[in-house]
Amino acid sequence: MDRRQKKTREAIFSAFTQLLSEKNISSITVSDIIERADIGRATFYAHFETKDFLLKELCEELFCHIFDSTLDTPSSHNHIFECDAHDELFLHILKHVKNNDNQILKLLSCQNNELFLNYFKNGLVKLIESQLNTFENEKSKELPKDFYTNFIASTFVQTVKWWIDHELNESPEEINEYFLKLI
Repeated sequence: MDRRQKKTREAIFSAFTQLLSEKNISSITVSDIIERADIGRATFYAHFETKDFLLKELCEELFCHIFDSTLDTPSSHNHIFECDAHDELFLHILKHVKNNDNQILKLLSCQNNELFLNYFKNGLVKLIESQLNTFENEKSKELPKDFYTNFIASTFVQTVKWWIDHELNESPEEINEYFLKLI
């Protein structure tokens, strides 16, 4: 992707993020997005087939670098997060939330937050499945793996939601410690 395309894509993501923080996704139109991004309709459709594809791409951009870096998956594109952090999985995510990278706080606390939290959880489930041995203990071995994986992902998503609702008063390290004590 050349610089011009990347800049346009970022403008579309930014416009969409702003709109998501202002109103429900069902009431956002492509016209709203192109007006806010100050681009033409053809430009929008050159990047995204529909608003739903835009939402999917935004979610992937928000979370894929975390999943890619933790899985040691080589990235096939540039992520919208710039980081070189090599923290433990959950701490890495919490630091991005605390830094409000790419307005992630706005998305995770807006009226459309369930869309992002669900996408986030689905990515976490896959990630946790790939690293389940890191979390296993005597009790967890007695549980079905898909149940335990879902439990860890759901608990982490709710932990992040609680932290945001409480205005991020704790450090990422404290929240990480609380979470790890639970699992």
